[in-house]
Amino acid sequence: MLKGWLEQSLKAITPSSGRQTMDQKLVTYPHFDQAFREKFEDLLRWRRDIRHFEQTSVDPRLIQSCLTMANLAPSVGLSQPWRFVELENPARRTKVIRSFEKCNASALQAYEGEKRHLYTSLKLEGLRQAPVQFAVFCDERTSKGDGLGKQSMPEMLNYSVVTAIYSFWLAARAHGLGVGWVSILEPSEIREACDVPDHWSLIAYLCVGWPALDPNISPELERRGWENRQPHPDFYKKL
Repeated sequence: MLKGWLEQSLKAITPSSGRQTMDQKLVTYPHFDQAFREKFEDLLRWRRDIRHFEQTSVDPRLIQSCLTMANLAPSVGLSQPWRFVELENPARRTKVIRSFEKCNASALQAYEGEKRHLYTSLKLEGLRQAPVQFAVFCDERTSKGDGLGKQSMPEMLNYSVVTAIYSFWLAARAHGLGVGWVSILEPSEIREACDVPDHWSLIAYLCVGWPALDPNISPELERRGWENRQPHPDFYKKL
């Protein structure tokens, strides 16, 4: 439905008359019309956490395009602390699967009764099916940005990585790709599987590929009765 959305959406962008910058250079900026805004809302609503994938390969150029979009994300001090590590090696992927299995069994112990039964019925990863997989880290020691904006809130580096992940997610969905974020993992084991430094903190493990099932506009956890999405006024306060 949304495949090729990025290309089509460019037609909805028209340049404005421009404005003067501080150095007096005339620049133009895009105007996003109502049709574009509606398509963008569709993209947000149809972004789903995908767990079922076809094993069809994905064109590497498409993945690189999504990574380019991710690199446009905002970051504190322009630090760009995100580090996307693609795992293709079967042995490394097996280590990730083992970490999930161990952590998932441990997480199950936190639930009882009906909730426990529901938990066991949920498919919480696509590690065995997704043709493309990324471990996404935050470089906690990056010198880029010279520490601007993180002296009092060092966690801003991690938040910056999350914005890159979400940008990647939306770009992938716009091309019809599905993305699943796996969090039931032991970070130290994933660092070891990826052979990265200890100061790279794991933020996400992403499964990427063509969805095996037609995406539903409602989150799977809502459809399965795990939790319901609340409207935005429930999370808004004016002082």
